[in-house]
Amino acid sequence: MKQFFVLVMVFALSSCAELQEIASQYPQAGVTEGEIAGGLKQALHNGVEKEVQKLAQEGGFSANQLVRIGLPDQLQKVDQTLRDIGLGNLADRGIDILNKAAEDAVSEGIPIFVDAIQEMTITDARSILLGSQDAATSYLRDKTSEKLYARFNPVIVSSLDQVGANDLWSTIINRYNDLPFTTPMNPDLSDYVTREALEGVYTMIAIEEEEIRSNVQARTSNLLRRVFALQD
Repeated sequence: MKQFFVLVMVFALSSCAELQEIASQYPQAGVTEGEIAGGLKQALHNGVEKEVQKLAQEGGFSANQLVRIGLPDQLQKVDQTLRDIGLGNLADRGIDILNKAAEDAVSEGIPIFVDAIQEMTITDARSILLGSQDAATSYLRDKTSEKLYARFNPVIVSSLDQVGANDLWSTIINRYNDLPFTTPMNPDLSDYVTREALEGVYTMIAIEEEEIRSNVQARTSNLLRRVFALQD
C-alpha cells in the first residue's frame, strides 16, 4: 500500500472549492485539481483494498511477525505449561485459530476506512500532510477504532465458533486449571482477538505511512512525488 497516505488526502479534498484552495496554496507543486481528485482517489481505493487483503489472506496474521497474535498475557503461563508437559501442539492449534479469526474479519474494515477518509476536512488534510510520521494513522485510529471493533467482533466470534474454538479453549484452560497451584482463568478470547486484529491493521498502516513519508523511492508516480514534496 505504497500509495496509502497520499490517498488519505484525496477524500479530504472532495469539493471543488477545497481542491482549488489546496492548488492555489501550493502552486509550486504543480498538482492540479484533476490529478488530486482523479489519481489519488483511485489510488486510495486500490491501496487500502490491497493492504487489507494482505492481512485477510491465509497467513496474513500468523505469518507476519509484526502482527501475529499470540496468547493473551494472562495465558502466557498456560502456553508455557502446556509445552513443558508435552502439549505444545495443542497450544499451537489455539494460536492458529486466533490468527485465522483475525484474518476472517479484517476485510470488513475497507468501507469504514473509506467513510472516515470521506469525512476529513480541509484542516484535517493539511494537518496530516504536514504532521508527524504517523499523523494519518492517528487520524484513522481515532475515527475508525470503535466502528471497526463493532464490525470485526461478530465475524471473529463466528469464526471461533465455526472451528470449535470454544471447545478447544475450554480444553486448554481446563487442562491448565486442573494442574496444582493454578488460578482458574476464563478470558474473553473474542474481545482479545478483536483488539489484536485492530492493532495489526493500524500497525501495517503506520509502516506504509512512514515509508511513503521518508522514502522518495516509495513515491511511485510523479503525482506522489509532487504532493509529498510539500512535507519534505
